[in-house]
Amino acid sequence: MGGLGLEEMGDLSALLAGPEAPAPGGGPLALEMALIDEDPHQPRTKDNPGFSEHSLEELAASILLRGVKTPISVRENPHAEGRYIINHGARRFRGSQRAGLLTIPGFIDNDYNEADQVVENLQRNELTAREVADFIGRELAKGMKKGDIAKAISKSPAFISQHVTLLDLPEPLARVFNTGRVRDVTVVNELMTAYKKTPQDVSAWLGDANQEITRGSVKLLREFLEVKSQPPQAAAQTPDAPVAKTDAPARAAPAGAAPAKSGKAAPAAPLKNAVVHVLHNNRPACLMLERRPAKQGVAWLKYNDDGQELEASLKSVTLVALLEGQA
Repeated sequence: MGGLGLEEMGDLSALLAGPEAPAPGGGPLALEMALIDEDPHQPRTKDNPGFSEHSLEELAASILLRGVKTPISVRENPHAEGRYIINHGARRFRGSQRAGLLTIPGFIDNDYNEADQVVENLQRNELTAREVADFIGRELAKGMKKGDIAKAISKSPAFISQHVTLLDLPEPLARVFNTGRVRDVTVVNELMTAYKKTPQDVSAWLGDANQEITRGSVKLLREFLEVKSQPPQAAAQTPDAPVAKTDAPARAAPAGAAPAKSGKAAPAAPLKNAVVHVLHNNRPACLMLERRPAKQGVAWLKYNDDGQELEASLKSVTLVALLEGQA
């Protein structure tokens, strides 16, 4: 006679044991699936990658093959006697549901608070930045201080402050963050810093759906905005080459000699490894970063349509895209 399958074994354990049958050897309890509820305030949301259809189907297949290897943790439901709420293990619970199991190994742990779920998921890097921010927002709404939240989830105060920024993003930043174009919290905070100074330029840059948003591209964006914000001024005379006073008439330079340098143009170093696409007079153009402008606050442009080159004030251009070039 053939052995029992996983589903038959689950049915048998439910019929013979009941909702809290201990496993052999004093291991976890065999908790009845029908008596378990998910925590409505659990930090992972429906959009978490771990809750995707593909991820849960893979987990269910693994459970059918090998069973649930790591017990879940539950607490007694204070509002429904005999029922339980999941502390940790929502994915294992959902996978077991899909696998058709009637019981799941678990432990009852009534010494629980919401921060425990966050800590457990953070340790496995399974929470998105939005989910962490939402948790922090709920704790702040309860009157908890940032420093206490940091201690509760074993993170730095800077970590908390960075995620608090995500709770009140301006619309252009919220759109790229919520759609997943940028997930790096550090990048979002750097974008926020730039947006506060020049919201129009940052919004225009984010408006290009093909623009990659990375730490490198945001660094270039901030460098560009810094250069653009400089007031136009003539190049100053270099301070490290003082001019000697003399009453002697100036001598003509030898034929073929390089012209004397009277000053230094604004260096193009900050953006030298970038490709900068802009609009000028409603025409697409690229900044010619290898060509030194006559003064700060201006730059050489090359129109995309006819190749015309001209020097223009940076305040008259609108940033379209910044691409990281080769060093």
